[in-house]
Amino acid sequence: MATALEVLKRLQLPFAGEDKVRLELLPPLSEDEFRRLEAQVPCPIPEEARDLFRYARGFKLLHPLLHGAHRRLSSVDLTGLDTEFGLEQVFPHAYSIADDGCGNFWVLDLTHDAKLWGPIFYACHDPGVVVYQAPSVAHFIEEVLRGSEPPGRSEIHEVHEELTTRIWLENPGVVTFEQCADSHDEDLKIFAQSLDASYEFIDLRAPKLGDGFTWARYGPWTVNKRFGEKRLFAYKKKTKWERFKQLWK
Repeated sequence: MATALEVLKRLQLPFAGEDKVRLELLPPLSEDEFRRLEAQVPCPIPEEARDLFRYARGFKLLHPLLHGAHRRLSSVDLTGLDTEFGLEQVFPHAYSIADDGCGNFWVLDLTHDAKLWGPIFYACHDPGVVVYQAPSVAHFIEEVLRGSEPPGRSEIHEVHEELTTRIWLENPGVVTFEQCADSHDEDLKIFAQSLDASYEFIDLRAPKLGDGFTWARYGPWTVNKRFGEKRLFAYKKKTKWERFKQLWK
């Protein structure tokens, strides 16, 4: 599997014709910036990421006719340095690497035992969902570039234009409190026992493209929980009366 640096170098090769996408690399990290990044993230920076950031911290897409989400996703900073992102109940160590210009972000979900610079999730506020995007920055870069040319189809496009809406409407993968409490999966069981029957649960420990959950199922003040750094999540349900009262606050 190609590293992020190999992917970026390959995709930076000159394209034939003025109608092709061109890349403008963002400057590499300085030594001071490396130290600042090391102080911010919860894990050692993987060597693959260090090699990448010595070459470039990210890139800009230069093209007159970008498509779909790629019209706005034109600048990618793969370090997440100096970015601010909320939703700490879901992502305690989240670093925004790109946005769509509408207040939605692609974020790295780093943990203390992370060995890769990833995975990457798409965090949307309208509708309020989180969607699994990619396992690594190398995969993410390839998809950004693949979708930046006609017909504009890529996994980025799928998540941004289709899967986000599907997750909101269908709310897939939800597990009840009772199912978790009776599970043979020790993590699910312990997580459920730490909460109560007012919660619904989502298991994203082995996600595939398009898996996710509705973090704002009951409005932007929905209470979300995460089982430590494992990608087990839960959100607190609200009764119709509670939702009615919230509307009038």
